[in-house]
Amino acid sequence: MTKYILAIDQGTTSSRAIIFDKSGSIISTGQLEHEQIFPKAGWVEHDPKEIWDNTREAIGQALSKANITRHDIEAVGITNQRETAVVWDKNTGVPVYNAIVWQDTRTQPIVDRLAADGGVERFKAKVGLPLATYFSGTKIVWILENVEGARAKAEAGDLIFGTTDTWVLWNLTGGIEGGVHATDVTNASRTMFMDLNTLEWDDDILAAFDVPKSMLPEIKSSSEVYGTASGHSLLREVPIAGILGDQQAATFGQAAFDQGEAKNTYGTGNFLIFNTGTEIVHSKNGLLTTVGYKLGDGPTHYALEARSPSRVRLCSGCGTTSA
Repeated sequence: MTKYILAIDQGTTSSRAIIFDKSGSIISTGQLEHEQIFPKAGWVEHDPKEIWDNTREAIGQALSKANITRHDIEAVGITNQRETAVVWDKNTGVPVYNAIVWQDTRTQPIVDRLAADGGVERFKAKVGLPLATYFSGTKIVWILENVEGARAKAEAGDLIFGTTDTWVLWNLTGGIEGGVHATDVTNASRTMFMDLNTLEWDDDILAAFDVPKSMLPEIKSSSEVYGTASGHSLLREVPIAGILGDQQAATFGQAAFDQGEAKNTYGTGNFLIFNTGTEIVHSKNGLLTTVGYKLGDGPTHYALEARSPSRVRLCSGCGTTSA
């Protein structure tokens, strides 16, 4: 029997399901766009329930078009819009607020407050990122400080956080009935909370942000079995075995596996990722240091990232950057 891989691509503007055969050829796709919500200037939100509903429907579309069932799917992989923050009640599965999208800038006052002690590079040595509205950490803080009852529920252990990979994984594996609360190292590296050396949540940074550690998902590699789809899913009992944030997934998909290799993508934003191998390289020119990928128990591969309007100069053929 021919077996296939199903990829879930939960992006900024739509959710897609794509079925591939063993040669990497696309067999079928399903895709639905979700609403872009702009409550105020600089605010960008998505409805997490719409994202999950669309993801389920996209899976159904792809299976139907290919005329196959879950029995033909070997495994599922997830890629996702990075940094977009969802906070939900783990007992009800209901988000306490819309997802705050990576483009959103409402948290600038929180950034300024945290930067008052040590500047915007206060945590950069550990996490590779400057304080900015772009990353998930300040979005969680905003929800805790502005959604009625959120702080109390979080401190009681009832609220959990995830980027959209975590939201999809949790729902796909059962939600309130035993859903897996996890993320991979690439997405974790975009929160401002993960130590790049240890690949663990940093207690001191969480204390500075005043975010309960109980909210955060377990950090896993980019390639392992996180769980299986629940009995309520069209994919029930199929293993979910890969997660990569969208830009890292694009880099991996272009086979930029080794130090000195890079990719550039043009989508909702313009992103260049340069593989620095197993070495953590800190930029002096505004580049982001991030995790590129980690396969199971294998070594962690890191990267430098430039995003529009950032600039990066590559040393052609020498495997280094002018970072």
